[in-house]
Amino acid sequence: MERRHIKWLPLLLAGVFLAYQYFSSEKFVNPETGRKSHVAMSTRDEALLGLQTYQQVLAQSDTISTGPEFETVKGVASRLASATGKAGADFDWQVSLIHSPEVNAFCLPGGKIVVYTGILPVTQNEAALATVLGYEMAHATSRHGSQRVLEQNFAQTALTGVAMSLSDMELGAGAQFGVLMPFSRKHESEADAIGLHYMARAGYDPRESIHFWQRMENTGRAQPPEFLSSHPSHGTRIQQLQAEMPKALEEYNKSSAAQPRSSL
Repeated sequence: MERRHIKWLPLLLAGVFLAYQYFSSEKFVNPETGRKSHVAMSTRDEALLGLQTYQQVLAQSDTISTGPEFETVKGVASRLASATGKAGADFDWQVSLIHSPEVNAFCLPGGKIVVYTGILPVTQNEAALATVLGYEMAHATSRHGSQRVLEQNFAQTALTGVAMSLSDMELGAGAQFGVLMPFSRKHESEADAIGLHYMARAGYDPRESIHFWQRMENTGRAQPPEFLSSHPSHGTRIQQLQAEMPKALEEYNKSSAAQPRSSL
């Protein structure tokens, strides 16, 4: 076999393995958007991974389980959990409040929510907190984490094959910015839109999401250029939320003040 043919063999093998990964992976249709995707693991495995991570975080943290702040966080999360509908029907929703100055909150696969007290002065009110939690919960119900795992597996396999074929090229940065980052921004934008609808259905004014991100934009926190970030810039995020706002307001106007509660 000629050398030039051997040179391209790793790329061919990588293509075969990519095809196998793709067709053997689980398929998922987002019930909110109808977008079809492939995920790296089953919902059961996602939930187990989420539970393990949740337990590890709590074991290393100072949790708050009583008091007005905890009741506020629990109440907002409960209303949002009910608003997830079919997407979150099989989730075992649970929320914990951690005493920490860190400005952060996240929702793990399977419905385990963690909120840090440091974010509460930033959100300022329940509707803004619903903006943050709705967005985080949308990541979980949309199974973005499992999609990212599969995408990274694809990228790593492709990079390995191409790098072995074209060893003189620097491909790592190009793949990071040209392949992985756009997928990540897609997930961020999808979570923003779905989270907006969650908060509207839960009875929180979706217009507060705009005010929240405007406050974030005005805090002076440094942001990397958008093309180097997995998150949309605050300005882009606000524009996308404004475009989605008419539909969200329709849901908000239909929502009842007495929202059904999910057991958290």
